[in-house]
Amino acid sequence: MTAKDSSSSATSHSDLFRLELGDRLPAFPRALLDGRDSDLLEPIGFFDPAAEPPGLTSGSVTAPRPEVAQALGDANREYGHPRAGDLADKLADPETRVVVTGQQPGLFGGPLLGLSKTLAAIKHAEALEAKGIRAVAVFWVATEDHDWAEIASATFLNRQGPVTLSLGEDREPLRPVGRRHLGDDMPVLAERARELFFGDDAVKRLERILEVHHTGATVGEAFIRTMLEVLGDRAPLYLDAQLPALKALQRPMLRALVERRSELDAAYAAADAALTDRGYGLQVTPQPGVSPLFLELDGERRRIEWRGDDRFSLRGRDDYEAPVDDLLRILDGEPGRVSPGVLARPAIQDALLGTTLQILGPSELSYMPQAAPAHALLGLRGVQTILRPQTMVLDGKTAGWLQELELPLESLLTRPLEEALAERVGDDLVTPVRDAIEAQLETLRRAALEVDKSLAKPFDKTRDHIGRGLETLSAKIAGAVARRHEVWLKRLQQAKANLVPGGAWMERRLATAFLHIRHGEALAETLDAQLNLDPRHLSVIELD
Repeated sequence: MTAKDSSSSATSHSDLFRLELGDRLPAFPRALLDGRDSDLLEPIGFFDPAAEPPGLTSGSVTAPRPEVAQALGDANREYGHPRAGDLADKLADPETRVVVTGQQPGLFGGPLLGLSKTLAAIKHAEALEAKGIRAVAVFWVATEDHDWAEIASATFLNRQGPVTLSLGEDREPLRPVGRRHLGDDMPVLAERARELFFGDDAVKRLERILEVHHTGATVGEAFIRTMLEVLGDRAPLYLDAQLPALKALQRPMLRALVERRSELDAAYAAADAALTDRGYGLQVTPQPGVSPLFLELDGERRRIEWRGDDRFSLRGRDDYEAPVDDLLRILDGEPGRVSPGVLARPAIQDALLGTTLQILGPSELSYMPQAAPAHALLGLRGVQTILRPQTMVLDGKTAGWLQELELPLESLLTRPLEEALAERVGDDLVTPVRDAIEAQLETLRRAALEVDKSLAKPFDKTRDHIGRGLETLSAKIAGAVARRHEVWLKRLQQAKANLVPGGAWMERRLATAFLHIRHGEALAETLDAQLNLDPRHLSVIELD
């Protein structure tokens, strides 16, 4: 079999791998990119990376920058960050612009999207530096969360398809992930990982990754050390959300969210109403009378719920209720036990760091209007949000197949493979006939309605019946074509299984460590060189 003959008008390499994301984005991020409804984010701003960015001033610095910088410098030196001191010194200056992104820590570096976010933050910070503006990137590691399912598995690939390595069932529900340690099942996972890699260089990289995933390491530490292995001296400063020195600096911010709880609750309700009035769904379900904060008790992180004017309880603990003054005393003496939920974390982060620019995913950006009231309450100004790039890594073999077939990546990802293959090899027999029939049917429809307008309904039924028949025939022809070209079909099936492992897009499923072990330094270098910061387009990264 040969692919369609090329000509002077053949699809270009860039066109083959171009995939527009605008219509695939959630409604609110799509509106922002279209220049609509940014007022719903106030006092947070938004800018489109494809447009000329506004002047990025330093954000509202609430915590003392030198103390924040000292804590992050010390922690990152302990992780083995090669530039911890230089970056911390830069952060200590209140005029330095801080570019922030983050997510939960994940096994073996978490999914690829975390690396894409990180490099986007680095590139934005470097762009500011190129203009003579001091800037530093910071990655917020959300170790206070307790969603075990999000962090406890990693997907690798072998010739048969995706392979999931998992830490198993959650043995400590509601315990923050930052307090979780890798257990005795790590040696078993390590052996399974060793079965997937061949070649001296890949095996050496695997062993370095396994060294930081030793039994007893915390989930957060293993994640950070993995990312440092991947990024080297390009790495940002990593901020563990449970770092004691930083928790102490959060006391006044957390206290404000408690003491002004009624005001904040009303502001959250108003923000929800503004979103729904404009036709947007709510990413976070409204919970009137519920705090955006959590309290750790008996090793479990539970949502705080207000009881009347001066008491609180913990969700799921019917035996616990106490005065709000007790909560404030806990904040003063043990701030590490109190943590922000999704609607308060961005404000705590931005108040602590004096954020200039935060890089968010589509779902995160969708709930930011609901989170913005906490920024207003803490008096934060100058924070800008930007939508992260979405990324897919295309290996040389897959890229070669698509180029030989002149098959667009979009067809591979969004259409039945048999149909896409049939079209590209010139065996799509139905489409031209269907187009001709549609044209004739439209002529017939106009003539029939001139005779009697009541014929519209039976005509539509007839056209639908013809359409369904042609679809059935098209599928059968496509199947026959696929059988004739079985080798190509198997190649496309393998390509799709690698790009959409387990039915999820690669960046959401495939472990960063897997790609680093396979490609080495070329992963971060090529991703950095080819990353498209415009979130309207899929950023396709080609690796040999």
